[in-house]
Amino acid sequence: VQLQASGGGLVQAGGSLRLSCAASGRTFSNSVMGWFRQAPGKEREFVAAIRWSIGNAYYADSVKGRFTISRDKVKNTVYLQMNSLKPEDTAVYYCAVGYGTIPTTMRLARAYDYWGQGTQVTVSS
Repeated sequence: VQLQASGGGLVQAGGSLRLSCAASGRTFSNSVMGWFRQAPGKEREFVAAIRWSIGNAYYADSVKGRFTISRDKVKNTVYLQMNSLKPEDTAVYYCAVGYGTIPTTMRLARAYDYWGQGTQVTVSS
């Protein structure tokens, strides 16, 4: 499985970015696709996840109402639309895929099997 994340950049507070994660190498029909982020000196934290087959989405409280996760089954791509960005959203964002990941574990990084390389998001105040 290969995951290629893109779309990061520098944006002012209140702005928007859309991250993409192109996936290949295996069927994703029974998977959960997730986004995590890691700021300097902090642990990697859950941002959002989506069940590939049925599209159910899950969010961290810190991004609920501002971020939207979606997937395109034809393009095998997961998106993270980020609106109303805040300086505290600054981090490297990683996409990941987990097989056998269930709702009670999808907020845990260890529940994911494959990871992308990360894309930097910087929000200036």
